[in-house]
Amino acid sequence: MDEGAARVRRPLVRLAGIRGQQLEEGDGATESLLEPLHGVDDLPAILKPKAAGGSLDRSGMVEVVSSLERDGRPVFRDLRWGVYAVLRAPTAYAADCFKQYGLKTDASGEYAAMYKPYHLIGLELNISILSAALRKEPTGAPQGFRGDVAAVAKRNLRAGEMLDGEGGYTVWGKLMPAAASLKAGALPIGLAHRVKLKNDIAHGAVVCWSDVEFDAGNDTIKTRKAMEEKFKA
Repeated sequence: MDEGAARVRRPLVRLAGIRGQQLEEGDGATESLLEPLHGVDDLPAILKPKAAGGSLDRSGMVEVVSSLERDGRPVFRDLRWGVYAVLRAPTAYAADCFKQYGLKTDASGEYAAMYKPYHLIGLELNISILSAALRKEPTGAPQGFRGDVAAVAKRNLRAGEMLDGEGGYTVWGKLMPAAASLKAGALPIGLAHRVKLKNDIAHGAVVCWSDVEFDAGNDTIKTRKAMEEKFKA
């Protein structure tokens, strides 16, 4: 089964959003994370490739759904606190299983959504950390540097301004293919806090390392820079 989409958008409580692109490297990266307004019943019908009648440019993309309508009303049967994945059945047997086990499917029965109404990340993360630190057991491992979240100007920014990071008033995070982020020298959103701009940045432009003052001796920045050098090669 091919994973089609994952993660859920919470209400727009903070000013920061996350929008982005497919995680595959190479040309033709397309926009995703557009926050469509759909509840759990619509997930398999909407979050599948356009070729199959959905809204995604291709399979294997990351997307989020909003739990609020544009006017602030709650989306019907929203998934405010949860997470989900949309799956495509590779065989007729798998499609039959979707139906037999009561999964939400599209009209064809080929695409199904699995979701959890709650995402207890603050509790679950500790288990992963302790498993890795104490028992040397990973709960997951990346196969490569596929995607990055770059800082993008929320408005016209001026040299001398201090960035306030995710959830602030100056930048939001945009998901980009890692290769594109590295090529641009993009500043990751996670490090866009309490750094001063050296250059003016236009509204909607990606903020780059060359646009900010940073402490090259900071351990976190050194680790990030080492990772960038490794994957640029």
